[in-house]
Amino acid sequence: MIPPTESPLSLRRRLRALRRGLSEAEQRRHAQALAKRLGRHRFFLSARRVGIYWPADGEIDPRPLLTRPQAQGKDWHLPVLCQHPHPRLWFLRYSTGEPLRPNRFHIPEPALRNHRLRLAWALDLLLVPLVGFDADCNRLGMGGGYYDRTLSYLTHRQHWRRPRLIGIAHECQRVDRLPVRPWDIPLDLIVTEARIWQRKART
Repeated sequence: MIPPTESPLSLRRRLRALRRGLSEAEQRRHAQALAKRLGRHRFFLSARRVGIYWPADGEIDPRPLLTRPQAQGKDWHLPVLCQHPHPRLWFLRYSTGEPLRPNRFHIPEPALRNHRLRLAWALDLLLVPLVGFDADCNRLGMGGGYYDRTLSYLTHRQHWRRPRLIGIAHECQRVDRLPVRPWDIPLDLIVTEARIWQRKART
C-alpha cells in the first residue's frame, strides 16, 4: 500500500531498491517464469511485430522470450531514444547477436541503423518496463515520460491502430493503488513471475 504522504519520487526510490535487491538467481527465476507465462498468452501468440526492451536497474528481463518455441517467426524491436523534435521512442528491428551501443542513459540500443525505424503504432505488441503498478494495470514509470510521449496519440485517437500494451515486472513492484493522471496510458495487461493482472473493463 502507498503511504498517504509518499511522493512519486519516494515511491520510485523504494520500488527501484526492491527490484535491485533481488539476487541474480531470483532475477533468472523470475525472467524464466515470466517468459513461460507470457509465452502462452494469446496476445503474445497472435503478435508478429513485438517491441521489447533491454533490462536495466533491476528490471525483469524479457529476453528469455526470444528463445521460446512460440517466438519463432516474430520480428523483435528494441526502443531507440529520439530527442527531436520531442523526446520519445522509436523502434528498430533487432536480432539476437547484432551489435548494440549505449544510449544517453547507458542502456543498449541497436548499433545498426540499416533497418527502418518504426513508430509504436506499427507494432502488434509492446512490452513496457515499469517501476510500479497496481491491480488495475496503471503504471508508474521512471519519470522521464518517454513511454507516455511515445503513446500519447492513444489519448486523443480512440480508434487509432495501437499495439497491445503489456507491462512486465517483478511481483514485488505491485502497490495497492496508483494515482492516475490525465496523460497516463493504462496497460492492457501486466505480467509478473507470479501471475497475470488484467485491466478491468471500463463502464
